[in-house]
Amino acid sequence: MSLEVLEEHQNNLLGRREAKIVVHHEGQGTPDRISVRKLAAEHFKANFDRVYVRSIATKTGGSTALCIVELYQDAKAAEIVPAYLKNRNLPKDQRVAKKKKEAEEKPPAPAPKAAAAEKKPAETKPAEKKEEAKAPPAKESKPASPPKEAKPAAKAETKPKA
Repeated sequence: MSLEVLEEHQNNLLGRREAKIVVHHEGQGTPDRISVRKLAAEHFKANFDRVYVRSIATKTGGSTALCIVELYQDAKAAEIVPAYLKNRNLPKDQRVAKKKKEAEEKPPAPAPKAAAAEKKPAETKPAEKKEEAKAPPAKESKPASPPKEAKPAAKAETKPKA
């Protein structure tokens, strides 16, 4: 595998160097984060522990991977790296698995007999609702609007004759 630097930027505020690199991997699959970290650490002559790979992207069928890498100046500056990103940059056997809270908090499933007994009353409730639905709905009372006055047919008829 070989490495080519596309862009490099020094971010003094965060104490890191940000680089976009292309890793050529002819005849091999997309490289994992560990191998990209090693290549970047060797190329930039940086400590392996201060190199973090943000992303790796390979086009379908391609033999090059576009990678975004961050190289921190010291361990204190590297503390701003999010925990999920630190976890991704570890070898698979050292990663911390995210546990689902829902699985731990769910109560045990009820016994099958109790579940069948609970279903019977639930079935009768919809039938009761159907009977109520069959009853004709009561008409809503609308406020009465004032009746429209009939228009006079002709102006001459409305005047009294003298």
